[in-house]
Amino acid sequence: MADKVSREAAEQVAVEVVKRRKNAEKVSVAAVDQNDDDWIVRGTCPIDMEGHPWTEQFEVVVSSKGKVKSMDINLL
Repeated sequence: MADKVSREAAEQVAVEVVKRRKNAEKVSVAAVDQNDDDWIVRGTCPIDMEGHPWTEQFEVVVSSKGKVKSMDINLL
């Protein structure tokens, strides 16, 4: 199908969503896997909690059309 989003495009969608949601400058992608027609993008981003640096891990599921289906963010 010509309208399926590429691995790189899915990764970019996930990075932009995490940057916007967490107001983060830097987002590190650790893995991009395909499950059926969806892309699962996993990684970490630094956050500032009351003046202390912490790291959060995220998992974003991007559909084959490039839409975010779900996002899960947890403190490491």
